[in-house]
Amino acid sequence: MFGEKFWRANLSTNTYLINIAYTLMKHNNFWGKLKNNKKPFFCLAPMADVTDAPFRQIIAKYSKFTRNGEDRGGPDVTWTEMVSCDGFVRKDLLAYRKQGDVGGFPQTVQERLALSFIYDEIERPIVAQVFGGDPKTFYETAVYLSELGFDGIDINMGCPDHGINKQNAGANLIKSPELAKEIIKATKEGAGGIPVSVKTRIGYNKNEIDTWIPNLLEAEPAALTIHGRTRKEMSKVPAHWDQIAKCVEMAKGSNTVIIGNGDVKSLEEGRQRAEESGVDGIMIGRGIFGNPWLFNDKIKKEELPIKEVLKVLLEHTRLFEKILGSKKPFVLMRKHFGSYVTGFEGAKELRMKLMETESADDVDNIISQFL
Repeated sequence: MFGEKFWRANLSTNTYLINIAYTLMKHNNFWGKLKNNKKPFFCLAPMADVTDAPFRQIIAKYSKFTRNGEDRGGPDVTWTEMVSCDGFVRKDLLAYRKQGDVGGFPQTVQERLALSFIYDEIERPIVAQVFGGDPKTFYETAVYLSELGFDGIDINMGCPDHGINKQNAGANLIKSPELAKEIIKATKEGAGGIPVSVKTRIGYNKNEIDTWIPNLLEAEPAALTIHGRTRKEMSKVPAHWDQIAKCVEMAKGSNTVIIGNGDVKSLEEGRQRAEESGVDGIMIGRGIFGNPWLFNDKIKKEELPIKEVLKVLLEHTRLFEKILGSKKPFVLMRKHFGSYVTGFEGAKELRMKLMETESADDVDNIISQFL
């Protein structure tokens, strides 16, 4: 559907040649290496307005680095926030601010969405997550992401948000299995060789793994992350890890890496879930809130001095201002404060003061007074 004719008709010569080069080269598929070298490997889940570039870089620094030749662990794979393909490539949204405009937040939808594609080398391997319901926009977005140098592209087929489902995107694709396969195929063609993966759920209103998972495996995604709940269940019930284990059995004999997701809050729990289910990797989401040390086996946040925790909170805040301060409201940074500041004497009062801040300097002053 999106082959050579589409490339030539819709892409510049340079972009076309770049895609041909990507296709002809033997691309480094990091998923296979992870599966063969480490089990389970650990992933940082994509979460809107949480796992932005500043947060991911703080996690990479404190959970993934080498000191004196010693590997300190870390997330083995990092995801961006989820971005709409349909919104990102609409032609009436491609223009950036006019020359001479200064200050303020992004003026176009595409400019705002592109903020989620900011990343640093320290975050690798880094996967860009996208959603939508039109194979054409997936193809076009994949072309762009391959040029940005992402290690992989992930298609969200599990988001339960009603607004996204109304676009025939996210979890709604569970009800459109043929379209789901078409989207995977189009994304692969646009990706030019970088691996394409899928994140989904076990069903929409009911458990549908017997039909849904084989359908996805037919499209041969490089990796498949399975959130162990239906769309209807949202996060109101415990994740069904027994169903994730069945998905692992279905995938045997394929080249698709299987990642389990749901209710895992620590590396210890992740390893136990992997042993019970047989998944290759574990994805952790909410467990990372306020704890950038989570993926580091040698550090426990609860054992750190309060001064160290607050120092990292301030570092995170200053990094947010540096990267996104003129582009996103400070209130998005404040949502992290409650997770950082908990479990010690005076935490409630400190949280209340931090929630009134408007800048990193405000945070610095309040923390200095507290200490």
